[in-house]
Amino acid sequence: MTPRALLISVFVVSLAVMAPAVRAQDAVRLYAPQALVDTELLRHILPRFSLKTQVRVTVVERAADADIALGDTGRALWQGADQLWHMNVAGEGARVTRFADWLTSEVGKNTVFSFAPDGAALFEPPGEVERVVVEVEITGDTDLGYKVSRAKCTRCHAVDEATRFAGIGSTPSFMVLRGMPDWQQRFEAFFALNPHPAFTQITDVTPPFDESRPSPIAPIEMTLEELEAMLAYVAIMEAADLGAPIKAQ
Repeated sequence: MTPRALLISVFVVSLAVMAPAVRAQDAVRLYAPQALVDTELLRHILPRFSLKTQVRVTVVERAADADIALGDTGRALWQGADQLWHMNVAGEGARVTRFADWLTSEVGKNTVFSFAPDGAALFEPPGEVERVVVEVEITGDTDLGYKVSRAKCTRCHAVDEATRFAGIGSTPSFMVLRGMPDWQQRFEAFFALNPHPAFTQITDVTPPFDESRPSPIAPIEMTLEELEAMLAYVAIMEAADLGAPIKAQ
């Protein structure tokens, strides 16, 4: 091998070794205690931040490894889940600053306060007694949402009148799901709700499938833009009439 060829070979190998580290540095590293992770708040806010800014956020297991740590020290953000949550910024760079600014902005706070998995907001401003009701505008592309729903969801769900005989009979249609009080939370986090994690991949959100437990069916692959579009499509859909709630005698 000539000296020039050897130099090129070493350079290519060096790039291959460095690539994972470079990609890892592109993401903001966030730490949150298990108590906050268990509320599913991060699954609600991180995809929305990434969708609007194209900045990825990766959750790390140790506060020492984080650019931003949520906990009981630093700047107060919100209260909920029996605690007043603070933000401590340790990292540097434009991406870290942008995420920290978003968490303290009106848009970021409204995104947190709109998280209501059971119909009641879990988080509120520090020191506030009354919970804040926030109107959240859904701005996805409804036409794209319809195409995504038809292409990727009809193997299990009916997504409109034309597909009402498609899918699995025991699986609720989009119209039925739209009629449920928590329909928005269901669609926003569907990829984390069984049985979807076994065969669904959301770009830059869900981890890769375990090699020892591959998807049992052809995977559903979706981007954050497509997820937002599907949510917008369902938002304008006429909900199925589920009737009055059953009352115990």
